[in-house]
Amino acid sequence: MTIAGRKPADTFHLEAPAGQGSIRLTREFDAPRDIVWTAFTTADHMANWWGPRKYTNDIQAYDVRVGGKWRIVQSAGDQRHVFKGEFRIVEAPEVLSWTFGYMDFPPVVETIRFENIGGRTRIVIEGEFPSVEARDGMINSGMESGARESYERLDDLLASQSAKTQGAI
Repeated sequence: MTIAGRKPADTFHLEAPAGQGSIRLTREFDAPRDIVWTAFTTADHMANWWGPRKYTNDIQAYDVRVGGKWRIVQSAGDQRHVFKGEFRIVEAPEVLSWTFGYMDFPPVVETIRFENIGGRTRIVIEGEFPSVEARDGMINSGMESGARESYERLDDLLASQSAKTQGAI
């Protein structure tokens, strides 16, 4: 199964191979790799782009080091979503790996690679789920639309910060 971007210029691409408990998501950003890395590894920045626009983020923990914990609670009205995990690999600005828990779903191991593509950045996220059913449950929970909107928000953050500081956020 492939879930691809809807607009021709969109670089969002999500693959969910049939019969496998894994996903592969790619997305490109118009910013240098170290800037995108900083947006992923700084709590204040995560609070500004993580998840759909209707939510506010309470970053309760974000200790970006091997073994460090993270916990983000999203809220909108009476809706509340809890994301949590532990950092497993932190190799700036190339690789970030963490366990990713969402609500009652079994945790996923995600590895995010930050690729330099000529002054722009491509992220490649590989997620390993405990089963195909767990993977499909996460996809059916709205993961694709949440990720898509998160990255659109990250585009906005990167553009606004770049305009203010000439390339540093």
